[in-house]
This record gives sequence, C-alpha cells and structure tokens, in this order.
Amino acid sequence: MMLDSVERYIKGEMNPDERLFFENLRKTNSEIDQMVVEHTLFLRQVNRYATRKDFAAGLQDIHHKLENAGNITTPANEQTGKLVFLWKKYRRVAGIAASIAGVTAIGLSLLFNSVAPHPKDPQVKELVSKIDVLNETTKQLDQKIEHVKNKADNTAANNNDIAINARYNGTGFLIDGKGLMITNAHVVKRSVNIYVQNNKGEKFKAIVLKQDPARDVAIIKIVDDRFKPVASLPYGIRKTASDIAEPIFTLAFNDKMVYGEGYLSAKTGFNGDTLSFQISVPANPGNSGGPVFNRNGEIIGILSAKDVGVEGAVFAVQSKYIFLALDSLRKNQLYEKVKVSQKSTLSGLDQTVQVKKIEDYIFMVKGD
Repeated sequence: MMLDSVERYIKGEMNPDERLFFENLRKTNSEIDQMVVEHTLFLRQVNRYATRKDFAAGLQDIHHKLENAGNITTPANEQTGKLVFLWKKYRRVAGIAASIAGVTAIGLSLLFNSVAPHPKDPQVKELVSKIDVLNETTKQLDQKIEHVKNKADNTAANNNDIAINARYNGTGFLIDGKGLMITNAHVVKRSVNIYVQNNKGEKFKAIVLKQDPARDVAIIKIVDDRFKPVASLPYGIRKTASDIAEPIFTLAFNDKMVYGEGYLSAKTGFNGDTLSFQISVPANPGNSGGPVFNRNGEIIGILSAKDVGVEGAVFAVQSKYIFLALDSLRKNQLYEKVKVSQKSTLSGLDQTVQVKKIEDYIFMVKGD
C-alpha cells in the first residue's frame, strides 16, 4: 500500500489533501523519503529499458522489411552484422526490460486507464508531441543516456542547467506569478518527471498539483529555486463564454514558440462536446496546453486537439474549467489563498505588442 501511495505521489495522481499529508510524512519519515527517491530512479530505469527494447525491436522490424523487399541479404553464417552486434550488446537489457516492463505494465495499465481521458473519436488527435525514439541510432541513444546521467550528477554541484530526456512535449502558461501553470491533463499523464522551458531556453523542474482528466485540465507548479516570481501577469482569464466569429490568437510551442491567428468557429467541440469549443487556427504537435487569447488579451481557452479530417478545425477546453480546477486545489491549505486575475492590461494594444508582453509567461512542458 505504501509503494502504491509513493507511485501515485510521483505521478501527481494524489488529490490536494492526500498530497499535503504525504509531503508532511516525507518530512518526518526519512525511510519514506528514501523510498520516494529510490522508486523515482526505478521508474526512470524502467522507461530506459523499455526505450532500448522498443529501439531494438524497431531495428529488427526494419531489417526484416528490407530483407523481404530484397534490398538487403543476410548470409546465414554472418556474425559481424549490425543487427547481430546490437542483439549481443542489448539482449541482456532487452531481457530485463521484458521482465520489468511486462510486470510493471500490468499494474500501471489499470492505473493509467482510470485517470486518462478516453479518445472520443479516431478523427480527434491530441496536440501533444511524442518523440520517436526509433529515429535515434544506437550510438546516439547511448550518448544521450550517458549525457543525461552526467548532467544529473553535475546538478548538485552546478544548478545552472537541467538535463531533459523528454518523451512528450506540450505547452503551458502561468496563472500566477509564483509559478502555478495550466496545461492539458493529457500532456502530463504519461510523465514521471516534468520540466518546463521558457522562450529564452531556461529550464525549471515542475510537479503536478491537480489533474482533471475528464475536462483535460492540469495544474502544475514550478518548484525550482532559479525561477524568479513575477509581481503580476499582463493577461486575465475569462470565466464567461465567447462569441462565434470572435477573433482569437494562440501562442504555443512546437520546437519553438509559434503564433496562430483565427476566429472562434463554434461554441461546442467535436460532435457537440460542451466542454470545449472549436476555433479556426493552425495547430501542430506540441501545441497542447497552449492558451487561446481574444483581442483584449484575455485567455478564453486551452488548446487541446484537432480534427484530422478538417483543415484548421482545432478544439480548445473552455477557460471556465481552469477556475473549477483551482477551486479543487484551494481545498489544500497550501494553496487556499491562490488568486487568479480576470483583468487584462493588454486591451487596446497592437497585437504585436500584446504578444511581446505575453511570451515570457508561456512555457514548453516536457515529460519523461
């Protein structure tokens, strides 16, 4: 039961009251604190083993396809080929991966299915970006793992950088000056460790405080001493619904920050979904969790998904659900005084000026 609680804590799946109790328990019980540290490292190793296993399987699949197509031939007695070398090098890792990942997957699959929002239709695609590890060579993969390990070892001595071995990318935005942020629940649901990166390339550690998978909203918080709080945010968050044909713009990350411009095309989402609305704007993987602004610089929604069958048909979660998530978070006494501004100081400004004032508060969200 304690191990289950530790895993739920690491994955940010506890409700605010449970999380507060567990954090106090960590402070007073060194054994539980050590268990959290060790289990975090264990989950990282499981992810690495699974990545290597998938990579080896991908290479094998590619080899078979090329061989079946007649593009390559493999002599029966060949012992020096690349795939033979890779198998000899990684067969122990693959075996361990199969054992650990297989047992872990059985338990975790039920947990993930219980908190993950189920896709409503194959036509709807989440805007989260998934890094394809099969595009890495074996050498690059080993170098990356070694690089991450070295960076992690150096963090204690030099906290000027954070090594990120991300598998999923999305976007998030600040809702207060102390580091509280909003993103989509589906951006962080797969991640053990979360980092955010601003437009200047600065990286900060973050944790999940609240997930609402049903509405696809998550609240995360920057927990990094290098993050400098700000006095106030230039934009406000709107509680009420917006009108059809209202001009909107978006700021979100792909590999870099991207600006999109369009209009609100429907007050409901895919197939009449009342939790979201439809906008006509370009959207790409990595945009999930990005804010949708009206011309007054008010946030009216959160980019979430797109209709793959219709060009420019993108769906955003209504901003009013940010307030519902915050109401739940305030039940935790650590966050009961959190206030979010509904007032924007950007009204009447040229849109170029608005974007310049906003961009420092939009972050890329990375998870592994």
